[in-house]
Amino acid sequence: MLARSSLAAQQGSISVFPRASTLFESYAHAVCGVESPFREDAGLLDFWRVNRSNGFQQVCIPQAIVGTDVLCQAKSGLGKTAVFVISTLQQIDAVAGEAQVLVMCHTRELAFQIKNEYNRFTKYMPEVKTAVFYGGTDIKENEKVLANKETHPNIIVATPGRLNALVREKKVRLGTVKFFVLDECDKMLDQIDMRRDVQDIFRNTPTNKQVMMFSATLSQNTRPICKKFMRNPLEIYVDDETKLTLHGLQQFYCQLSEAEKNRRLNDLLDELTYNQVIIFVKSTVRANELSKLLLECNFPATAVHSGVTQEERIKRYQDFKNFKHRICVSTDVFGRGIDIERINVAVNYDMPDSPTNPGGSDKESLAQAADTYLHRVGRAGRFGTKGIAVSFVSNERDEAVLKAIEARFEKKIEEYKPELVTNIAETS
Repeated sequence: MLARSSLAAQQGSISVFPRASTLFESYAHAVCGVESPFREDAGLLDFWRVNRSNGFQQVCIPQAIVGTDVLCQAKSGLGKTAVFVISTLQQIDAVAGEAQVLVMCHTRELAFQIKNEYNRFTKYMPEVKTAVFYGGTDIKENEKVLANKETHPNIIVATPGRLNALVREKKVRLGTVKFFVLDECDKMLDQIDMRRDVQDIFRNTPTNKQVMMFSATLSQNTRPICKKFMRNPLEIYVDDETKLTLHGLQQFYCQLSEAEKNRRLNDLLDELTYNQVIIFVKSTVRANELSKLLLECNFPATAVHSGVTQEERIKRYQDFKNFKHRICVSTDVFGRGIDIERINVAVNYDMPDSPTNPGGSDKESLAQAADTYLHRVGRAGRFGTKGIAVSFVSNERDEAVLKAIEARFEKKIEEYKPELVTNIAETS
């Protein structure tokens, strides 16, 4: 791990409001469901170190809590969300009608998930209010929440487009924001339209604020863009891209024709012992067709993609997270950041592609496809648990992507054979 830190002037720009005892109790209830087993004045950071901390959190959390800007690249499933949730709640001074924490991400599902994480930790901090704003819903409802001092959030989680619309219409004032967070920052800053929205929102926040950005993949080209928003940030990168691959995740491929995919998928679902399965396809049409086919084959599945209404997407996401479905067929809308702990099998029914140049065989396009692969398979085996990823390779383009993945992460991916799979049953 490479970590660079400079606290110059940064610590003096943010007021720190110690809330260790209150927040610690909230964490103890949320995660353990029991009263704190430690002394009453035990700090949240000590509890985190004892129970769930890892290398990058050990570096990030202490610096973030004292107001240092943070730019962090860490692989999927290591708890990046916890860094900014804990550090912002540790510092927040909840004042009715004031937004102090602003978190942005690129998808509605991820925004919804982050909001739920804040709700989980603030259950015993009733004075702290959180709201989520994203497109595809009635903006008037957002305006009502913001117009009422009693419901106005202290923490706003949003997608850039919707939040910028509220800013333009002067329905939300950001003059009290102290913490500016981007989750999966590269996804927003690499897309021109989203980057413009982020920049417009940033300009409407105070100069003196803490900025934190996180992603599992952060290219050399994107890092300077991120740092333009920051002052002397703590930078944490994986020093070797091969370390981005996931511990405990077994990775395989199946060589087959397009016509053989359905039969092979059925065989896999029969052979593997799984808790929940995520299956990635390249289009909304294929997601719908495959979920119907699985149902006909006695594998009840739900489909999550951009072709269904926002309300229905959130409902399906919640049902899957709550274990009402064991199989989910999805496009890359679920490819980043979504945290569903029971998923231990990920299937690339269609191999990942470049989001900016679909079908491209140039080096950059294949590198983007490899990044997408990392985010996809990161849905399985999160937080160090065991999982399996199987990719269907059916043409020359798929083979090129597979080779790019192996080269990028220096990981030999074996052809799938049932006898190679070790136990992936849930161990908790």
